[in-house]
Amino acid sequence: MEFTHVTSVLLGLVIILNILFATIVIFFERREASTTWAWLLVLYFLPVVGFILYLLFGTSLRHAHLFQWEDKKKIGIEEILDKQMEELSTDHFPFRNASSSNYRDLIYMHLRNNDAVLTEDNQVDIFTEGKNKFDQLFKDIEEAENHIHIQYYIIQRDGLGKRFIEALTKKANEGVKVRLLYDELGSRGMTKRFFREFRQAGGRVEAFFPSKLKFINLRLNFRNHRKLVIIDGKIGYVGGFNVGDEYLGLNPKFGFWRDTHLRIKGSAVKAIQTRFILDWNQASKHHDITY
Repeated sequence: MEFTHVTSVLLGLVIILNILFATIVIFFERREASTTWAWLLVLYFLPVVGFILYLLFGTSLRHAHLFQWEDKKKIGIEEILDKQMEELSTDHFPFRNASSSNYRDLIYMHLRNNDAVLTEDNQVDIFTEGKNKFDQLFKDIEEAENHIHIQYYIIQRDGLGKRFIEALTKKANEGVKVRLLYDELGSRGMTKRFFREFRQAGGRVEAFFPSKLKFINLRLNFRNHRKLVIIDGKIGYVGGFNVGDEYLGLNPKFGFWRDTHLRIKGSAVKAIQTRFILDWNQASKHHDITY
């Protein structure tokens, strides 16, 4: 009899929670109708499992909670966006490449919807092997004079990871401002000890969307897969290689790793810097950099 009573109470709690989450999905999340119905069906037919799935994959955060968008004003991105949109709409945009003018509508759409500034003065080097990419990256890090901004989804505590943090620690000791941002889920094997000497040298490190409980992160939908490096605001890296021995082809499990990474010099570096600043200021909670 007591077991039946406990079961009834638990079942009642599950039903109440399902009603609560259904209310959130309908009235607060403001999703598309198809998405709303999909989650309602999951919650209805899988009361317990559906509840767990919703916590892991269903919850959403509005942009206001993800980023402080007024940071765009601090770094001047809004002025650039407004200027380019006005020039495009009045046919006064100074295209360097004549063929680009054929895509003015597409360029305007990206400006309006994604804050994607057009640049045409870039020098781009393409890397498809990890060794070449990291050899050049370490060279650029060594020559940095003012700041190094780094963001990776995965940083491993292996040979490449240790060599990487040692290079950054050396630059921090030289007085270069070094900021490192990693995704907590992607770099879930990371420890505070790994960054101890780096922090002591003056380097700063933050985790993107950290969990309050180690190894348990309910924000699976809000991970940061970007791989960015900005050096002195003059050189930018963006692409697919993370930091780990497997990206050098040294892990027998993965074998040779083929990916693509870009090294950029030119105005596009400003856009990469802007993206890093928004992510860093969200993660650090201090909003302490503007450019």
